[in-house]
Amino acid sequence: MGDTPPAPAKVRPRPGRVALSSTLLGAMFLMATSAIGPGFITQTTQFTAQLGATFAFAILISILVDIAVQLNIWRVVGVANTRAQDLANKVVPGAGYLLAALIVFGGLVFNVGNLAGTGLGLNALAGVDPRLGAVISAVLAVVILGAKRLGAALDRVLVVLGVAMIGLTLYVAVISRPPVGEALRQAVLPEQLGTDVFLAAVTIIGGTVGGYITYAGVHRLIESGQGGPENIAAISRTSVLGIIVTGVMRVLLFLAILGVVSGGVDIMQSDNPSAEAFLQAAGEAGMRLFGVIMWAAAVSSVIGASYTSISFVSTFHPVLEKRRGILVTVFIGVSLVILLVSGQAPNTLLVLAGALNGVILPVGLGIMLWVAARRSRDLLGGYRYPVWLIVIGVLAWALTAYMAVNSLGGIAALWQ
Repeated sequence: MGDTPPAPAKVRPRPGRVALSSTLLGAMFLMATSAIGPGFITQTTQFTAQLGATFAFAILISILVDIAVQLNIWRVVGVANTRAQDLANKVVPGAGYLLAALIVFGGLVFNVGNLAGTGLGLNALAGVDPRLGAVISAVLAVVILGAKRLGAALDRVLVVLGVAMIGLTLYVAVISRPPVGEALRQAVLPEQLGTDVFLAAVTIIGGTVGGYITYAGVHRLIESGQGGPENIAAISRTSVLGIIVTGVMRVLLFLAILGVVSGGVDIMQSDNPSAEAFLQAAGEAGMRLFGVIMWAAAVSSVIGASYTSISFVSTFHPVLEKRRGILVTVFIGVSLVILLVSGQAPNTLLVLAGALNGVILPVGLGIMLWVAARRSRDLLGGYRYPVWLIVIGVLAWALTAYMAVNSLGGIAALWQ
């Protein structure tokens, strides 16, 4: 008998600088642009008008919590090199199917709102009928997601859309002349710390890492072969940068609107406060810029919601993986039909989907933290998970659990 071959050495992640390849950029912008949708723009506008410069504090708190959540979810899913639903099934049999069902339902309902946003964007940009604009955008999303080289097409389109949104919003933020110094001061020393500020922070946390959004980029990394402990540096860096990109967009949008409301304009009297803010800041050109930003935000969210939702079901059977393109087309098609029939996302479904998204976040995060703390030997290949990361993850989980309890009130409201 020959000598027994030595066991393969465990891969130890090596720290250091990680170059952002097109795949990493694509994953980063897939997550970021999934978060930056019509709801993102509407929430930022309303909270800025309501809280003024104090909203900067809520934004800062939300970014810190978002980083804690995303660092943990991306590291566990990425190191395991297994999509979230399959990992959840290994922890609790059937949990992955439940997680997938909740995410697909939420993604479908919010996709109706995203498609409505594309119609509003093209209407503000070029006067296109909103329904026609939604149809055009849906077809474009299907074409992008059906490309033969999906990975390359997805990465490039999302990076272009993300950079365009940030660049145009920066321009409006500059010309609206916001009180930047006051915003910076109140980011760390807010003048008011009432429940309104806390609820604003909780709301935008759910809108940034709730539902399918936080899983979007890491699923893209796994599918492109960037998973495993040997890629831990890239996974961690990309997860944080995704939150930073989202935070930059929120800060710029906040400053653009703050400049307008600080001048005494009551944008909330308008039927479309966000568009009114851009109109007041830059005149007719501002309205066109709003159209571009709204359309880019909405269509990129359509792509992100569709891609990620289908990624949660395609692993359950080889036929589903093989017919993934058809599933994406059906997903977008159903969203479009609901929009065209109802004229908007039905309010009841929006409330229910929003409430379920609030539940998904602590459930998903809780499963990932359990894997990190108790199942790293078998599910993470013996990877030694940092204790400090588990600690901040548990603190973030406590906040998301509080959010989940509050979101259940949305379900109760359906029976009023």
